[in-house]
Amino acid sequence: MTVEPPEPNPRSCTHKDFIRLFLESEKDLLRYVMVIVPNVADARDIVQETAVALWDKIDRYDPDKPFAPWACRFALNEAKMFLRKKSRQYRLADEVVNLLEIERMENSERLDARKHFLKECLKVLPKKNADLVNEYYFNELSVEELGKHFERSVEAVYKTLQRVRHALHSCIENKLQLEAKL
Repeated sequence: MTVEPPEPNPRSCTHKDFIRLFLESEKDLLRYVMVIVPNVADARDIVQETAVALWDKIDRYDPDKPFAPWACRFALNEAKMFLRKKSRQYRLADEVVNLLEIERMENSERLDARKHFLKECLKVLPKKNADLVNEYYFNELSVEELGKHFERSVEAVYKTLQRVRHALHSCIENKLQLEAKL
């Protein structure tokens, strides 16, 4: 089953808007595709093909709606095409891919709330920990590079990342629980 994008939108976004929206969503798209195709190189290729498909259909994007869910529909189609071409290498049935898409759609609000609270929780981390998280997760420095940069052992970096992840998880869960009570 192929998901069809909506009809053309007369208020399409500019080239600059598209680049900004795509770059903001690129990591989410990669994570989404990697659930279906766990090989990083293949997933990156699929995201690149998704970018091309998105660009070809950008006139169908409604700027009043979130970009990432719209882009994920294209990524799903690209992933399905990839899986059909590589059917010997990947044996993931269309039914499984469709179930993953349904799961993503059902959980998108919850994930959006978690992302929002993650941003809030990152702001209250001590500066050194926030810098460590930023360098590791957003700038993709290795643990070895972080050790050199922060003048700490690899083990100390791992331990700190573990503590910070736990603190962020607790912070997010607390905010979710408070929101649920409102």
